[in-house]
Amino acid sequence: MIYMDNAATTAVRKEVAEAMLPYLLGDYGNPSGVYRLSEKAKNVVEESRDIIADIINADRNEIFFTSGGTEGDNWAVKAESLKRKQGHIIVSSIEHHAVTESALWLKNYGIDVTFAPVDEQGIVKLEQLEKMIRNDTFLVSVMLANNEIGTIQPIENVCEIAHEYGAKVHSDAVAAFGHIDVDVKKLGVDFLNVSGHKICGPKGVGFLYVRGGKPERFMHGGGQENGLRAGTENVAGIAGLATAARIAYETLSDRARQEKKISDYMIKRILREIPYSRLNGSRESRVTGNMNFSFQYVNGGMLVVMLNKQGICASAGSACTSNSGKPSHVLLALGLDEKIAEGSLRLTINHTITHREADYVVECIKKDVARLRELA
Repeated sequence: MIYMDNAATTAVRKEVAEAMLPYLLGDYGNPSGVYRLSEKAKNVVEESRDIIADIINADRNEIFFTSGGTEGDNWAVKAESLKRKQGHIIVSSIEHHAVTESALWLKNYGIDVTFAPVDEQGIVKLEQLEKMIRNDTFLVSVMLANNEIGTIQPIENVCEIAHEYGAKVHSDAVAAFGHIDVDVKKLGVDFLNVSGHKICGPKGVGFLYVRGGKPERFMHGGGQENGLRAGTENVAGIAGLATAARIAYETLSDRARQEKKISDYMIKRILREIPYSRLNGSRESRVTGNMNFSFQYVNGGMLVVMLNKQGICASAGSACTSNSGKPSHVLLALGLDEKIAEGSLRLTINHTITHREADYVVECIKKDVARLRELA
């Protein structure tokens, strides 16, 4: 099997599993308890908070553990909006559905929502974004990197514009963290969220960064996470998340170099050797390892099925919407025709992919695209 769907999920590192194991078997105490078993659990939660805070250049009280990227998006967008009960938010047109659906839901509660356009590479149009800001705009949500096409956004510029008008900025960093350096102070964001299973960590855990450490309460119940996010902490998951984040940070340069080398090679071959093919997103400003192609006269879903039969794991877009049967809203926002958008294929590699494997995948894509075009 050749796994090329790392934007959907990643394999858990051995070191991560080893870090989690003690809190699944022996040190299984509830961090809210007062006895020694609970103290061990509480200590690893707080140590993990320190590790993550150091990595993103935040204060420890600004890190809140969540169940993953979707909860982080919902918390940042909904809680900030419901606190105000009225006003205006701006969301980029290529956000993850956890953001767009949260924004649309808020319209039922008196919040106005505007979607900011992107250019043909998927980069938010800053001039138009600024023109959309109103006196009552209080939040702008633009993801740091897109999960489907890999485009990296100019978040520093987004923050400068939004802050000039008194609006806060939320950035979904699920697809970016572990691929590029994430420094919340340099970026200038007010909210930023990450998911563990996208960085070789466990599923069901993530974190939300909140500037100043005082978000509106979102989950109600107990007093966990400084009274702001109820629910018994996922101690083993948090330990795994911190370990995965640390390793991702320490190995970032070497991994990115190898991923770029292989992805550049594959992009060059596919665009050169397969007629009527195009790379979606920015060629330069993209996370390493993310490749999204469109093949004219081809159905992306059928191509994925054919590749699967040859031992290749890939996707026709986001794993969260791969069964919808609709063209990607991200590709449509780039201006692609629906038929071309339906012919998309996303390949997301990690640093372990070899040239031999890359060549095999390219040859399979060439053969399958030609076959599908014959049948069209």
